[in-house]
This record gives sequence, C-alpha cells and structure tokens, in this order.
Amino acid sequence: MEEFSEDIYTEPSDVDVDTLRNLGPLTGMAGIWQGARGLDVKPKADGPKKQAFVERIELQPIDPQTNGPQLFYGLRYHTHMVKPGQSKTYHDQVGYWLWEPATGTVIQTLTIPRAQVAMAVGTASADSKEFELVATKGAESYGICSTPFLEYAFKTVEFRIKVSINPDGTWSYDEDTVLMIRGKSEPFHHRDRNLLTKIADPTPNPLALN
Repeated sequence: MEEFSEDIYTEPSDVDVDTLRNLGPLTGMAGIWQGARGLDVKPKADGPKKQAFVERIELQPIDPQTNGPQLFYGLRYHTHMVKPGQSKTYHDQVGYWLWEPATGTVIQTLTIPRAQVAMAVGTASADSKEFELVATKGAESYGICSTPFLEYAFKTVEFRIKVSINPDGTWSYDEDTVLMIRGKSEPFHHRDRNLLTKIADPTPNPLALN
C-alpha cells in the first residue's frame, strides 16, 4: 500500500494554474491530432480480423485537480474513429490523461459506449518520451469494469497501452486488450495502434486564461 499523510484534507498551496506548463510526459500529447493509418486486430467467430481505421483525437488541458494534498495536471480527451472512406463511427472513447508530479504517476481513464470503463496506471519521469500503463481485472485500484454480457462473452482481463512521443512532433500508441472469449481456452490479444499528427494546438485551460 502507498504511504499517505495523516492530513488528508489540506490542499497544496503552490499550484501553478497553467496546466500546459505542468504536464510532464503528457506535454507532447496536448492538442488535436489525426491518424490515417490505424490498425485494429479484433476477434471474430472465424478468427482474428485486421481492420484499418482513421482517427481524430482531441486532448485539451483541464485546470489542476486536487484530492486533499494530491495534485494532478491533465488532459481531457475524446477520440473518434471511422473506417477509411466511411462516416459511421467505428470506435468512440472519452476520458482523462493525468500526471501526478509528486509521484511520477501517469493515469489514463477510459470510457467506451459499449458500457465499459477502465483506469490504467504507470510511472514516468517528467521528461519521459516513452511510457506504459496497465489496468488489471479484479484490481482494487486501477481496474476494469464491464457489463454482465461483456463479462460473459468477452471478459477483459488486462488493458495495456504504450505511448511514444516522437522527435518529429508526432506521437503513437500501441494497445493490447487481453480478452477471455467464451468458448476459447487461450486469451485473445485485441491490438490497436496508430501514429498521430497534430492538426491544431491545444486551448489553454480555463484558469490559465484569467
């Protein structure tokens, strides 16, 4: 268990309201991005299927957040994916990327409209250009929660995402969602990856605009 102070109420007094200056390893992800060469490897009845996708992801800074003495800086995100040449949604996801400077902790929360949520965690230094986050089924913290049908048919037992911030200003991710599929004895690795190119700068968080 982590060591915490007995004082769980007093908030930090030295909070910089400019989130964009305090995102640590998330700094290179702030903004609006597009990826035209995404690849999804998903489960089907007759075996794995590869599917290309086009992605737009918006990551905007939020005001600093506190849990008593705990301080987070972060990005609110929305990602939307379609198949090439189509307009129908292929995947939609919202959540937050959070950075805790005091502990070097990176957190991603994610919610998808198939009624599933997860919280993944990892560690990094403020200047890290690569980091990995993991969420595990059944964990008391940083876990995965799904509907009864998904638990029955496509149980997610682990979610893992690796992020790379590239020297040319792009960034990429590689996700591995490990599923136990009904009727199968071996886990299925549902993979997603993409390379994102910036199309617009982030908007400063509200407090930093004052």
